[in-house]
Amino acid sequence: MNTSDPIADMLTRIRNAQLVNKREVLIPFSKLKFEIAKLLKTRKFVTAVEKQEQEKGFPLIVITLKKDGIKGIDRVSKPGRRVYSGAQDLPTQFKYGKGTVVVSTSKGIIDANTAKREKLGGEIICQVW
Repeated sequence: MNTSDPIADMLTRIRNAQLVNKREVLIPFSKLKFEIAKLLKTRKFVTAVEKQEQEKGFPLIVITLKKDGIKGIDRVSKPGRRVYSGAQDLPTQFKYGKGTVVVSTSKGIIDANTAKREKLGGEIICQVW
């Protein structure tokens, strides 16, 4: 699928798979998408994340979904409108503490709570709850 926003495509695949109770979702590999998926695993939204090499073609990211792990997932920063925030302005309390805000910082992809603790601002990629 050719898209101008591969992260939105990834989030849509995860959202759709969760809605129809699929166990696994396959996403074309990129380092950024893999880091976002690993963050979802550390925050316990998904069960497992792994890179799967293909004999032909590009590698894939295999995400094993948790039943009722992700209630919703929204893209914040888009190619047409990037959303940046300083460390003090990052939204950390989201969906009564159950949500996570994914931020791209100079130290990599981290959640907003960690970014605020380390005094790092960056691009707000998405919100997961």
